Formats: sequence, structure tokens, C-alpha cells
Amino acid sequence: MQDRATTAPSGAQTSGSAASRRLADFTTDRRVLLLIAMAVVIGTAASVAAFLLVELISLVSNLIWLGQFSTAPLHMDAVARSPWMVLAPVVGGLVIGLMARFGSDKIRGHGIPEAIEAILIGGSLMSPKVAVLKPLSSAISIGSGGPFGAEGPIIMTGGAIGSLFAQLFHLSAAERKTLLVAGASAGMAAIFGTPMAAVLLAVELLLFEWKPRSFIPVAVACMVSMAWRPLMFGTGPLFPADVTFDLPWWGLLLCAGLGILSGLQSGLLTNLLYKAEDLFERLPIHWMWWPAIGGVVVGLGGLIEPRALGVGYDVIADLAAGDAVVQAVIAVLLVKAVIWLVALSSGTSGGVLAPLLILGGALGYLVGQFLPGDPALWALLGMGGMMGGTMRAPLTSTLFILELTGDIGLLIPVFTAAVAAYGFTVLALRRSILTEKIARRGRHLTREYGTDPFEMTRAFEIMVKSVDTLPSAMPVEDAAVFFGQPEHAHRSYPVVLDNGVPVGMVSRADALRWQAGDDHAGQTLYDVVSDVSLTVAHPDDLVGRVTDLMVAADMGRIPVVDPATHALVGLIARKDILRLRSASLTEESERRAFLGRSAQARK
Repeated sequence: MQDRATTAPSGAQTSGSAASRRLADFTTDRRVLLLIAMAVVIGTAASVAAFLLVELISLVSNLIWLGQFSTAPLHMDAVARSPWMVLAPVVGGLVIGLMARFGSDKIRGHGIPEAIEAILIGGSLMSPKVAVLKPLSSAISIGSGGPFGAEGPIIMTGGAIGSLFAQLFHLSAAERKTLLVAGASAGMAAIFGTPMAAVLLAVELLLFEWKPRSFIPVAVACMVSMAWRPLMFGTGPLFPADVTFDLPWWGLLLCAGLGILSGLQSGLLTNLLYKAEDLFERLPIHWMWWPAIGGVVVGLGGLIEPRALGVGYDVIADLAAGDAVVQAVIAVLLVKAVIWLVALSSGTSGGVLAPLLILGGALGYLVGQFLPGDPALWALLGMGGMMGGTMRAPLTSTLFILELTGDIGLLIPVFTAAVAAYGFTVLALRRSILTEKIARRGRHLTREYGTDPFEMTRAFEIMVKSVDTLPSAMPVEDAAVFFGQPEHAHRSYPVVLDNGVPVGMVSRADALRWQAGDDHAGQTLYDVVSDVSLTVAHPDDLVGRVTDLMVAADMGRIPVVDPATHALVGLIARKDILRLRSASLTEESERRAFLGRSAQARK
């Protein structure tokens, strides 16, 4: 019996071999090439969807307001004030309510929270209904006067295209997520001509990771979208601007101050939005009717200031060029804020980016009347601050403004305003306008990225090097007695050969089973454990990999063996992994001074 227990049984180290892997800076493999190829298709499809959505919005707008079949852009200041200006948004809201009730309720809202939910809890699976109904409902909403942008719907539609395409193939949920986000980002890049901002939006809002596996396909989809854009939307920035930031060093303090003011504006609008949503929740009627009720407010606002209706790209262009009249800006700011809050809280369909640009730009333009420099400069800073604070995406907002205007000289002032607004809203609000809706549905997500200590620590750094073991030649009866002794407190022990090679694990539960009457007379531990493939780790394995092995094998303790000799060199238990987590938390919370008086006090 002892002679045959001198070498490890075949298969005992199979899992240990699987545990070993080549460590590198990134985990991305050649499968990313498949995702890149798919991203080319999705980027093209999302571009076409963006073009069709814009054309559909223009078509619906012209049909509703001018009674003509045309896809030419319509500016609402060309529409005469009449009772139809109140009735049209109501009819549009009623149609959207019916579509949501009997089609899919996923079309309600501005699209980004729904895309996030599909990624985080839906396995990145979206239905064909969403791909069809979301752009259609958004075109009706915006075309009938809804104060929204097209970017939210195209993010949802592009995401649905990416998800549906991915569902045609055998892909993991993580790979489907990459293609969903690729479609969403490509759609945004096509609408605005902002590929870098679209990629950053994916990183800051949608991917919840920073990995080449997802980053590269998303970037490829956006580049493909930009390649198609000249054929569909033309070339050049959407809102070209030529402003000069020639203030002295203290001018950046003014930029930061405007950013804080934009953050305050963002926080106020976010709170008002969800208070209005709470009021709709209290209505004693089905939510299907809410968009029509919101349409009444939208229409009344249109009677006061028609330019507050619709997408409002002409308003953004005037603010960016410095051509706006102060009285008109005040009217747009007040009316747009009210009708946008009511319409969005009613559950209709439309995006938030364009309204945020208008509201932030209007505030910046008005404040700019009292600050040095061109009011258009402060309008653009207000746009960047409003977007950065509301969406909690300062990098995206900065690149977005630069790409929209084509003015690289705005980099530092816009970034300053965006970071200031971002800092204010992070400290003042627990949730953003994008995540509050998700939280209200009982879901929690974090927007913070950090290094994972499990992926930076090797097994040998946390393993117990002096390991209590049981010899493979020990009789089963003696092992049962061993576990019954109080000084042997561990729940399980490695069983090793004479040369230190582990062949199995024996637990206290095994001993209880033997004592209950299992017949193992004359057998040794080798006899009862050596035919089971043993999962082991290697000293250079990352702790994250070790944890995965423990979960897969349902083990509370895992042996660590030398990869050359297969001899036992250590043991890792759950408590060792928890200590690593505790050490990471200590780095966040423990504060100490190492220089000065505090350092002397420690001595």
C-alpha cells in the first residue's frame, strides 16, 4: 500500500495545470479580432440607423407642424403660435403611451439608463421590439414638440442593433456587452460627429471596465461610423465656433466658478426631475396616459417660447456663435427647463444631451454677460460643465465640446469647468440623473473604477507556508479519531505522499461520514481520496485565479504546489483571501503622518 503511494495518481494535478496561465498586462486574446470584425458591421448598421432616425424626426416634424412631406430640418421659430401647438404634443404623448403599453415599456425614458440596465442585469440582451419602437417613438416625441435630443434614442437603438447582431453568434455576456456598447457609441458618433467623446462615453458610462477587449471594438465601431458620416450628414463640426480664451491665469478660476454654478444647476434640475416623477407616480391613472399629460405642459411652453420645443440645435448653434439675444436666452432657459422636466418625468421618449447643452449653454451665456471675454466662450463652458456634472463624465463632456466646435483651444477652460461641475455633483448628490432611475428600481451600481488587489497579488504572498497535513498511508479509522480531537481545529487537511505531493483533501465532514458507519475497514486515506482529481494552485498564480478555482471546486482551502515537483509548498484558505480584502480597505481608511510632529509621536 505504501509503495504505490509514492507518486501522484494520474489526473491528480490536472486542475493545477489548468490553473497556470501566462500573466501579462492584459487578459485580451486573439478573440478580440472577431469582435473587431463584428464591430465593423455594427458601426455601419448604427450609422444607417442614426441617419434614418434624424430623417424620421425631420419628416414627422414637417408633417405635424407644416403639413408637408419633407425631411428638411425644421426650426420651431418658423411655426406660428396656435392651439395646435398645445394639441400636437398631447397627441404625440398619447401615441407614445400606447406604444409603450402595448409594444414595449423599454422605450420609455431617455435611453441611457435602459442601456445600462441591459448591460448590468440583462446579460446585454435587447429585443427586436426595442430596435424598432425606440427610434419610432422618439421621432414622434421630438417631432411633435418634445424638448429632447436624438442621442439617447440612437444610443438605445444602436445598442439594440449591437445586441441583436451578437445574439446571432455563440458569444459570452461580456462579448455581447462589447458589441452592444459598440453600436450605442457608433450611433452617437454618427449623430454628433464626435468619435472620441463617444468612446469615452462608453468607458465612463456603459462598459464598466477599461479593457482592450472592449475598448478596441468600440473604437473601431466609432471610426467606421465616422467613415460613413460624410455620406449621411456631411463633414465638419456640428456647431463650429471660433472663440478665444485670452484671460490671464486667474481666468481659470472663473472657469471653475462657472463649473460649480453649472454643477448647482445640474443638481437642482436632477432633484426637480425626480420630484416631478414622484408626482406622476401619485396620479390615480395608468402610466400610459402620463406622456399626454406632460404634452399639455410642453404645448403651453411652446406658446410662450416656440424655440424651446424640439431638439433645439439652432439654439445651441446661436449660443456657440454668440448670436443669441439675452431676452430670448432667458425665455429658452426657463421654458426649456420646465417642459423638459415635465416631459421626461412623464415617461415619454427622448434624449437628454441636447437639452443639457441648451440649459447649460444658456446659463453660461447669461453669466458671460458679466464676465470678461466673449459670452459664447462662457456658453460653451456652461455646456461642458452641465454635461460633466449631470452625466458624471468630465472626460466625455470635455472631448464632446471640442469635437462639436472643432476648437482645440477650448480644451483647458472646458476641462476646468467640467471637472469643477463633476466635483460639485459628486459631493452634493448620491446619484446622477442616469443612475437614480436605476436605483429606484432596486439596483445599485458604482461608477468608481479601481485596481483589484486580487489581480495584483500572487498566491505565495498570502499563503500559509507551514501546513498541517495528513499522510496518505494513515488508516481511515485513525483519521476519524484525528478529527475528533479538539486540538485539530481545521475543517480540512491536505493528504500528502511521502515526497510531499498532495493527492487529496480530507474534511471534518468526511470524518463524520466515516463515523456514521461507512465501511472503510483496512483502507488508508490514499484509497479514499486518490481517485479524485485534486484542484491545486501554483505560487505564482494571481489570487483572483485562486479564488476562481476555489469557487469552481467548492473548496474552502486550496493546496499550493510547486509546478515542477508538485510538492506542497503552502495552503490558502478563505480567511487568507479576506485578509487581503481587509488590507485593501485599510489602505483606504487608515490615515497616518510620516513626517513632522505626528511621526515623532509614533516613536
